[in-house]
Amino acid sequence: MFNLEEELKKLPAKPGVYLMHDNKDAIIYVGKAVSLKNRVRQYFQAGRNVTPKIERMISQIDHFEYIITDSEVEALVLESNLIKEHKPKYNTMLKDDKNYPYIKATIGEDYPRLLIAREQKRDKSRYFGPFVNAGAAKDTLELAHKIYKIRTCKRVLPRDTGKERPCLNYHIGQCSAPCQGNISKEEYQENFNKALKLIEGDYAEVTEYLQEKMLRASENLVFEEAAGFRDLISSVKKMAVKQKVTDFKGEDRDIIALARTLDEAVVQIFFVRDGKLIGRDHFHLNGTQGEREEDILQDFIKQFYAGTPFIPREVMVEYNIADATLIEQWLSGKKGSRVHLAVPKKGNKERLVGLAHKNAALVLTQDMEKIKREEQRTHGAMEEICLWLGITGVSRVESYDISNINGFQAVGSMVVFEDGKPKRSDYRKFKIKTVKGPDDYASMYEVLSRRFSHGIEEEKKLEEKGLSKETGSFTRFPDLIMMDGGKGQVHIAIKVLKELNLDIPVCGMVKDDKHRTRGLFFNECEMPVKTDSEGFYLMTRIQDEVHRFAIEYHRSLRSKEQVKSVLDDISGIGKVRRKSLMKYFQSIEAIRNATVEELAQVENMNESTAINVYKFFH
Repeated sequence: MFNLEEELKKLPAKPGVYLMHDNKDAIIYVGKAVSLKNRVRQYFQAGRNVTPKIERMISQIDHFEYIITDSEVEALVLESNLIKEHKPKYNTMLKDDKNYPYIKATIGEDYPRLLIAREQKRDKSRYFGPFVNAGAAKDTLELAHKIYKIRTCKRVLPRDTGKERPCLNYHIGQCSAPCQGNISKEEYQENFNKALKLIEGDYAEVTEYLQEKMLRASENLVFEEAAGFRDLISSVKKMAVKQKVTDFKGEDRDIIALARTLDEAVVQIFFVRDGKLIGRDHFHLNGTQGEREEDILQDFIKQFYAGTPFIPREVMVEYNIADATLIEQWLSGKKGSRVHLAVPKKGNKERLVGLAHKNAALVLTQDMEKIKREEQRTHGAMEEICLWLGITGVSRVESYDISNINGFQAVGSMVVFEDGKPKRSDYRKFKIKTVKGPDDYASMYEVLSRRFSHGIEEEKKLEEKGLSKETGSFTRFPDLIMMDGGKGQVHIAIKVLKELNLDIPVCGMVKDDKHRTRGLFFNECEMPVKTDSEGFYLMTRIQDEVHRFAIEYHRSLRSKEQVKSVLDDISGIGKVRRKSLMKYFQSIEAIRNATVEELAQVENMNESTAINVYKFFH
């Protein structure tokens, strides 16, 4: 049993991270501290001065745990990782999880390549980016390949030279075929270095190079080739226009500003790479009510840079933040060189921060209605359903359905909605094992028994290992079960929960004779619902989703069973030959129409078995 006063006395005066849990063991808040003893105790002191949001969080704390670290920087890193992993309800959270591409130059190879990469690794390659616009990265790469004919294959050169035929890129004039020895290592490297200059933004040299090639082709009356160079020059000029040059003298900088209302916040970032403003992006944040601007910005910086591999030399922000020195130490450690956090007060830098703020405000204004609509159709709709049922505190909803045709291959489906949105990673399928024939109630009893028994057993095993139940696949139980059906299905669910000593509210989504949703069955009463409400629309989405998921699973099993039942009745056809036949002919109909000679050509088949197959279908 968790004794709050006793646990507070045990807190060490060391840096670390603390995790607040509610009575369902969900992690609702993660924070860091220079001294865990001082910081955690503050939450439970009388006369504490906290925001309304944190006050609500404190009222829901059932118990806490903590992890000590060697330094405050380590605590900051751990805090960021835990927030990203658990997404606590009361932490300020990034809604967007964006991953920007890089161009990777494999300079450690004898014949280096240019590739798109999604992360920056510590290897012998050189990375350019990140590119805010993935299309821009691909366009740059395509242009480099067209002009300088850089290889894209994975062959190890010069070891594999001449072992295979040249690829399609060589035949369409986009590779110089070093795999055939068509170009010397020195000449290839010279072209590769020029391609790197193009990626770095040196458009003058490549334009001059292409103009020279175009003139030479024109003088030699090779007009089609000259037109090709002309088109490439046009592409280079278009790319050059997209690069907005600033006066940062080749520096890498991120410029960050914030705009907010009472309930919403948007952060805008301008990305400056090699002195050029290469793009911008914006991020919506959750849980900002009652928070100060500088605290929101600080939370954003920690989460954003915990998830992006590229760290610029300087980060310019709109407000002074409390952990600036600590964040500088952390980012410098990640980058491997000094990173500076600055709040510009004058000149061009201040104007750029102001411009970022204006863009954030514009995004917030434009997206406000969209955000409100999405909130109404998800979280608002869930609250409306809870109001009808007279319950509170519902975040996670699970719904179940059974699919079969006259009892054949009966299956069950489980779908999960959190805050009114489908959480597909938690969906589960069940193949009915104990029920013979078309008995939906017995099938549902099996599905629910397996789901919750497995969750209880898994939770026990995790506790024995000292692990949080949040790490389990079945240990997160719903706040509400919404059965796709009426009284009968609800009673089955209640029976299972009673047998397992679980207390979870259950309601049924009742349909009329025309299979249209008409109301909710709860506490032995059927209650009508407003059919033009967001709550009703969410109910129908849940029903449609659980039904779709069950039908798709059942259809896939039926398809496999049909293939097996037809071919396995043929003498001499086992698992291997069945697989070979389907791979070769793609369908049962094609096998039916094949001649003996065609059947005999299939891998693992012989003439006698081919005759058996032909006779079976004819």
